[in-house]
Amino acid sequence: MKEFEVVCPLGREPRIKEIESKAAGMRWVLRKRSIDARKEPVWRYQYEAYAPGEQIEEYSLPEYRDVHGAPRVIVVGAGPAGMFAALKLLTLGLKPVVLERGKSVSDRKYDMARLSRDGVVNPDSNYCFGEGGAGAFSDGKLYTRSSKRGDNREVLYQLVQFGASADILVDAHPHIGSDKLPAIVENIRKCVLEHGGEYHFNSKVVSVESEGDGWKVGCSDGKSYSGEKVILATGHSARDIYEMLDKAGGAIEAKGFALGVRVEHPQEKINWCQYHGQWKPGVPAAEYSFVEQVDGRGVFSFCMCPGGILVPSSTEPGTVVLNGMSNSSRNGKFANAGVVVQIEPEDVPGDSPYRLSDFQREVERRMYDYSFSQHASHPMAAPAQRMEDFCNGRISKSMPETSYHPGVVSAPLHELLPPIVAQRLQKVFPRIKMRNYYTNAALLLGVESRTSSPIRIPRDADSLEYVSMKGIYPCGEGAGYSGGIVSSAIDGIRCATAAAETISLSDR
Repeated sequence: MKEFEVVCPLGREPRIKEIESKAAGMRWVLRKRSIDARKEPVWRYQYEAYAPGEQIEEYSLPEYRDVHGAPRVIVVGAGPAGMFAALKLLTLGLKPVVLERGKSVSDRKYDMARLSRDGVVNPDSNYCFGEGGAGAFSDGKLYTRSSKRGDNREVLYQLVQFGASADILVDAHPHIGSDKLPAIVENIRKCVLEHGGEYHFNSKVVSVESEGDGWKVGCSDGKSYSGEKVILATGHSARDIYEMLDKAGGAIEAKGFALGVRVEHPQEKINWCQYHGQWKPGVPAAEYSFVEQVDGRGVFSFCMCPGGILVPSSTEPGTVVLNGMSNSSRNGKFANAGVVVQIEPEDVPGDSPYRLSDFQREVERRMYDYSFSQHASHPMAAPAQRMEDFCNGRISKSMPETSYHPGVVSAPLHELLPPIVAQRLQKVFPRIKMRNYYTNAALLLGVESRTSSPIRIPRDADSLEYVSMKGIYPCGEGAGYSGGIVSSAIDGIRCATAAAETISLSDR
């Protein structure tokens, strides 16, 4: 096998003859595709070429087994960690029983529409809670490439199997799109059900109790479900789960997270900057990312959505929280990204494990209270400020057009944000080395606060079991062990594998 690269200008695919000339008489396989915009923007295609008779290294997925009569494992949460834990259990001969506090991915759309249109928050069905989790309507970025936690191919190849484009297997920055993800999520559920697993929606977990050698999980509707093990995959916003464990005497601990604003630019400005003025129709909308150190804390861009829109992501009334999303085409007028400051436990006084969560909630409420005080026409209207005005500490006299449907109110974000956040953001924006980035055409909206969980559920490093309750496996973003779709899915796979190892083979 030989490796080679083909480089071609933006706007066209590599010519087959160019490839064949580099690998005459050989079979070639595309392994990676990326845009290199460091100088003149070009496509870079990386291929592997195989001689006649040489075996091509192919990846194959494990088979799903019929588990109708198999031992039961309760999976709490149907986000990426929960879904991929359920799929892994099928391959291991165990019956996943998925309990999701929210609605199916199709039904939750009505609650999200009502949130955006009327500002009515359903605490169990919104952009964070419901089948597919927070990632189902936030672009579907699959940027995790690290193999430290597990083989990401098991995640990517399954996503393709359930309907994602095969492009995600080769793109340097793969994404699915918020318009495509719901069907994929539904296909995963159908697979689990067809092989004997169970799904239960509107099943908010309120108790977990030992029952013989297994566990009994109680839900708010009065129903309960029994299983040999429990996988907790509840997402980064399920504060009630931490409270449930804490009340039962279980350990929880404060964990660092990040908080800041969503930054929205006209997409054409980002295109012009990143492609050095050479963007043309047919070329992907430009992205950006940066990481800076300011006063001893990281300040970084997060969840960048080219050609996307901003959406309200509150999970409780009386708060304003924003997130970004984009469809597979990424052809919207605006680019948005979270720009956030790392908050560590020592940054917030006290010793309560909830202190960072309380800090997060207080900022979210402050945003709501300010908009309410300004008689905003929509309950989810976001406090906003032009970028240069924010950095110079002055109120913006006018607001630019925005993709955020509930609208904005001019606000002193430099005062509403905690000083440890505002002061670092004021320092970082002028230093970003992207032409057209630091501009009053850019709008800052508050608040971006659901970057990760501010609480961790500690688990044993080897067995992955909850340190306070053996047989329970905290996983994903909600437990504090991942961030993003792929890393959460990998962690769900790891926890499912660990749980299966403790169940006797004779029981399967």
